[in-house]
Amino acid sequence: MSVNKTRFDSYHPLLDGVIKNVEKVMIGKTQVTELSLVALLAGGHVLLEDVPGVGKTMMVRSLARSLGLEFNRIQFTPDLLPSDITGVSIYNQKEMAFEFRRGPLLGNVILADEINRTSPKTQSALLESMEEKSVTVDGQTHLLPEPFFVMATQNPIEYEGTFPLPEAQLDRFMMKLNMGYPSVEDEMKILNVTEKGHPVETLECVISAGELTRLKEQVRDVYVDDTVKRYIVDLSNRTRNHRSVYLGVSPRGSLSLMKAAQSYALLMNREYCVPDDIKYLAPFVLTHRILLKPEARFEGQTANDIILEMLARVPVPLHKGQSAR
Repeated sequence: MSVNKTRFDSYHPLLDGVIKNVEKVMIGKTQVTELSLVALLAGGHVLLEDVPGVGKTMMVRSLARSLGLEFNRIQFTPDLLPSDITGVSIYNQKEMAFEFRRGPLLGNVILADEINRTSPKTQSALLESMEEKSVTVDGQTHLLPEPFFVMATQNPIEYEGTFPLPEAQLDRFMMKLNMGYPSVEDEMKILNVTEKGHPVETLECVISAGELTRLKEQVRDVYVDDTVKRYIVDLSNRTRNHRSVYLGVSPRGSLSLMKAAQSYALLMNREYCVPDDIKYLAPFVLTHRILLKPEARFEGQTANDIILEMLARVPVPLHKGQSAR
């Protein structure tokens, strides 16, 4: 899907620097970089489903380095325990008291690698932390650092020995993205830039912590007209009444779409959302929140088909009192 920009749109100056910096490493992945930034600024998280070796780890590392944030990678395995990611309390004999040893989850940018490899108990610990913005160890609550952004990955090919995420947990992710293979030209560029060393090691921070905090605050001030809100609600409501859908988009999905649209508008250096923002973001924000009926899956339908159908059917608001299909 192409980037949805009008001839009047241009990147926010600060975020333009971040995108250009990440592109030094992630060649040809501008859209994934944009959408990852959108989720981060909106306070959401991303589920990245793709085959190994297409640059998922490099994407997260490049983003963390460009923003000057702490990056932690957690490799999820079947024997991983919740305490392995949240941390543990250990008795300090010298101080004669328990002290908290923080786990890798207490960072700014977290790569949760192959999240469907670990047990549902550990999955729940991660997803609960994402929602609560804190972890509880031995009755003590520890706040997660701000900003806190999780990009979880799962492999769409190897299903043996995996624990698929339930629909209620998938709903905790603001977006579900795919990296995809690079084009021939982009893959040639990748070989050239990594010939004498990986460029991710030389990336520098291009935005301060204070500037990032202010950007996140500005997202909340982006104007969303009632007609745009109604457009979001109509899209979500149509999925709940679709003949092929067993479980439609929840109100959390509607809220996520609105927040993502505000963040995207800021990325495009606007102070307001437009319906095209909703049309562009809906497949990334809503598709993983839909559960199809068995007969629909048997017929080859996908959740993305349903979202595209809804976007084609629901009237797009122009302004109050008018609409267009």
